[in-house]
Amino acid sequence: MEERLISTVSIEDTREFWNIFGEFDSKVKTLEELLNVNIVFRDNAIKIIGSSLDSIRRAEKTIKILHDMEKKKLDIDEHTIRYVIETLEDEEVRKLEDEVIFITHRGKQVKPKTLGQKRYIEAIMNNTIVFGIGPAGTGKTYLAMAMAIYYLKKKEISKIILTRPAVEAGEKLGFLPGDLQTKVDPYLRPIYDALHDLIGTEAYQRYMERGIIEVAPLAYMRGRTLDDAFIILDEAQNTTSEQMKMFLTRLGFGSKAVVTGDITQIDLPSGVESGLVQVTKILRDIEGIEFVFLTYQDIVRHQLVQKIIDAYNRYEERRKEKQKI
Repeated sequence: MEERLISTVSIEDTREFWNIFGEFDSKVKTLEELLNVNIVFRDNAIKIIGSSLDSIRRAEKTIKILHDMEKKKLDIDEHTIRYVIETLEDEEVRKLEDEVIFITHRGKQVKPKTLGQKRYIEAIMNNTIVFGIGPAGTGKTYLAMAMAIYYLKKKEISKIILTRPAVEAGEKLGFLPGDLQTKVDPYLRPIYDALHDLIGTEAYQRYMERGIIEVAPLAYMRGRTLDDAFIILDEAQNTTSEQMKMFLTRLGFGSKAVVTGDITQIDLPSGVESGLVQVTKILRDIEGIEFVFLTYQDIVRHQLVQKIIDAYNRYEERRKEKQKI
């Protein structure tokens, strides 16, 4: 019969642990599955039951870290628990919880949740042009926008310009009703949503009316020189080589640019090389430009998103192998 080991963690305020572990102990189940332990609440104490001393010690350490995060009023979700467990021995990860870069109008803290996101933010701070490349859900656009507002609040820039290619997945705008702005709004909707989340509807409308924030399709950038601005090109995997060159040469004095994209989700016509893929070969060694490659480990959406992307990656690898045969 397998020996069961038991460790007990005392609780001073049980409400803090209910906040950590969620309604119906939903988050406890995540911890139990990942560490192969059983966790039971009894008489102002947590009992950790397992067959391995190592797994019990890892559970103790995880609970302590989550408890410290709860006392700091930090958000704890299933992704947070998974990431804490995966990086238990990495002290650099522990510092992430203190690196708040922006507080939204609702009081939500915006900060890096993974080491990849931390490198991304540091790259934006230390370079003029940054390319954030990685799968959906890694925070590429959202963190870039938070940094843009951060620089605006510090008065280091005077305007924010957000742009993305207007035509994606082979679709044409002509059949849509309304003027050009109405036609491209659906493509820019994710940017609008992130702005509303970061600064609220009233501030967003005020900034837009004053021209402090501009949201426009990439075609609107042609012929302009953008000084004292923070410029974000989103969905850059769907730019052509010519569009990418055009965008990068708009940069003026006192400006920063962040280019985001997912090179596994290119919607350009067959035979057209993505400007984002090409630029990684051309600008790699230029000072003041940095490429940050995020991975599925940096995904901060639902845990299923990680699994879905991982499954697609494995499928693509198998397909390519078959084509070689």
